[in-house]
Amino acid sequence: MLELDSGLRFDALQTTDFFSVLPSKPAVCLIELQEAGAEPYLIRTQDLQRRLQRLLGPVDPMSKRLNLSGLASGIHYRLTGSAFEQTFAYYLHAKQLFPKRYRALMKLRPAAVLKVNLRNPYPRCYVTRRIAVDSAGAPTAGIYYGPFASRKLAEAFAEKALDLFKVRRCQIKIRRDPTFPGCIYSEMKMCLAPCFAGCTDEEYKTEVHRLVQFLESSGSSLRSTIEQEREQASEQLDFERAAALHKKVEKIDEALRGQPELARRIQDLNAVILQRTAEEQTIGIFGIRGGKLQEPYFLRFAELASQPRSAEQLFRDYLEGNSAEVSEEPATSSFSRDELGEHLSLISRWYYSNPREGEIFFRAKDWPYRRILRACSRLLAPPEQEPRQE
Repeated sequence: MLELDSGLRFDALQTTDFFSVLPSKPAVCLIELQEAGAEPYLIRTQDLQRRLQRLLGPVDPMSKRLNLSGLASGIHYRLTGSAFEQTFAYYLHAKQLFPKRYRALMKLRPAAVLKVNLRNPYPRCYVTRRIAVDSAGAPTAGIYYGPFASRKLAEAFAEKALDLFKVRRCQIKIRRDPTFPGCIYSEMKMCLAPCFAGCTDEEYKTEVHRLVQFLESSGSSLRSTIEQEREQASEQLDFERAAALHKKVEKIDEALRGQPELARRIQDLNAVILQRTAEEQTIGIFGIRGGKLQEPYFLRFAELASQPRSAEQLFRDYLEGNSAEVSEEPATSSFSRDELGEHLSLISRWYYSNPREGEIFFRAKDWPYRRILRACSRLLAPPEQEPRQE
């Protein structure tokens, strides 16, 4: 947990020394109140000293601003080096202190994802913000793909992807009634039409399996299959069929064009986010495993000379769970039903922000350790100053 590791007692009669020692840096701060049982006040700010001067400074009788100088007994705070660290620290403490209203405090909304509900005998693909999880916090009841920046973008991708398959898009309960008239998609040959027994159960399951493979492989499974068929048609001098297959490849590319790297099967969302920290020569490492944020690890490069292990080995220990010094557990001790969606929301809120601070690397077959270390060098480098204009 990102602890509030600094604290000060507050006395409204002696504020000069109090404010002078506060840093003018970004922080998450908890203001404790004197009254027993009173709910504390949690804030996040870009300038701790200035914000507390407003909250705990002398009362201005002409101002309507909130002032806690007569109620506060002390503060606990944590300096943060990035917006992502600040948001994550605020989320963890708000959830612990205000379990009933922390989502409203953060305006936290679960991220939009695609779901293929495999529990339904005739699954369909649709956009949702709710992810069913088992007792261990792993997604269940289907395949989830995302997260997307918004529901609108998720629906746009789903529309293009479903044009490549004949999986149903309707929300009716399928009864396989031969007298059922069907819908416009079955008329346009864009659905196998299980509603009026236009296909067998096995044929529909095969089509759903192709869609799931498409989502799990980010489109490469379908693209490679059609490319092989196109090459075979060319070898057989069936150029008309080869041209039709080439158009299908272009259609796949169009569906995947602009697709964010973050969007993938949630169970396979394994990545690492690198952030500056408030400490000098220190990188905050935030692991993501199966879409869940892990307990962060802070790599202090200034101490590496006295370490028996290299920076790459420390990264390996954290990302691959080979060391007792780093935790494999999620950043919170218990996992709630909505927590996976909340973590995905925090990740997507940072990933789709503009500008985006820090860097992210995804795990393929292995972690790109050399690229990660080069990114650390970039983050630790002093910011370039713009040339002064005379």
